[in-house]
Amino acid sequence: MALQAEVIEFLIPSENNKTLFVWNLQPCLSDAEIYNCLCSTFSEFGLLYSLRVCENASQAEPGYYAVVKFFSAVDASRAQSATDGKTLFQHSPVKVRLCTKLNERGFHYRSYTLNSTKCQELANYYLGFNGWTKQIILLQNISGTEQLEDEEAKLLPSRNLKFLCVVEINFRNHAVHSRGVGVAEEDLENNKDPTEYIMKLRKVQKFAVQKAVSDAFQKVLLIILGE
Repeated sequence: MALQAEVIEFLIPSENNKTLFVWNLQPCLSDAEIYNCLCSTFSEFGLLYSLRVCENASQAEPGYYAVVKFFSAVDASRAQSATDGKTLFQHSPVKVRLCTKLNERGFHYRSYTLNSTKCQELANYYLGFNGWTKQIILLQNISGTEQLEDEEAKLLPSRNLKFLCVVEINFRNHAVHSRGVGVAEEDLENNKDPTEYIMKLRKVQKFAVQKAVSDAFQKVLLIILGE
């Protein structure tokens, strides 16, 4: 029997087959309690990208519905089959469906970049905390470099902070590495307070590193083979 393979990208999951719509959630619990219960339930099937609980429209019966996004279509399908029609944490059964209507109309989603925190969370889930490493190759202040050809600008202090970062992600168990580049910028607003300057310096450096990490992961595909 051939193994079922699934390709997972380091992008925000937007496909309908990775999104579940859950309704018939009764108002016996608060929205925060429902969120926690749903998160606990669906996390058993795979890594979640997001979970959103919303109150029913005013013209509908009191209660809630939820939208659950998985990184894996296989996990979403397993979760739907296992939870649809079950009571879960309430007395009446819930309804769980894969969101497919937009695909039937020929709607095409645009993929968006996954932020560095979610990229690392995804890598940790499938590869383990020791399955990859991050190394900063370059972190350089490039403030004002776009004005180097302006002789007068050379005499003036830069009014913004701009950093360039190059990061390398290594997947040592698979002999694979990927490099990413990130640029971050912060307006100084003519502020001469040294404490605030240091805070903004650290902030822009952090953002540059995060963007480089995200960029490095965008070049990677995870191929998941069955179990």
